[in-house]
Amino acid sequence: MAGIKALISLSFGGAIGLMFLMLGCALPVYDKYWPLFLLFFYILSPIPYCISRRVVDDADSTSNACKELAIFLTTGIVISAFGLPVVFARAEVIAWGACALVLTGNIVIFGTILGFFLVFGSNDDFSWQQW
Repeated sequence: MAGIKALISLSFGGAIGLMFLMLGCALPVYDKYWPLFLLFFYILSPIPYCISRRVVDDADSTSNACKELAIFLTTGIVISAFGLPVVFARAEVIAWGACALVLTGNIVIFGTILGFFLVFGSNDDFSWQQW
């Protein structure tokens, strides 16, 4: 039952994060949809870590190059997702208020993605690897 509660709370967090992203785009004050390019970053961010989890055997406790490369690529994707709205705001493509809403949505979405891997990342009977 704890897995169901975690899944419901994670989906709620994802919905709240996407709401902030959409508010930063669709409010009549801002009315620019350039921040929707962040959806690509949301989709791309878990992919390197998922691939490294499939390739790497977790029998040894030492770190290896594949897992560290995946963490490095994921970090680059996340930092790019936080930098893109700031670049848009500095170039006056979007307003600073929209930038703040989008950055708030980034915090919530990436926190949700991190929470998903913390909750369902262990190799117990209810795992993300089953999906």
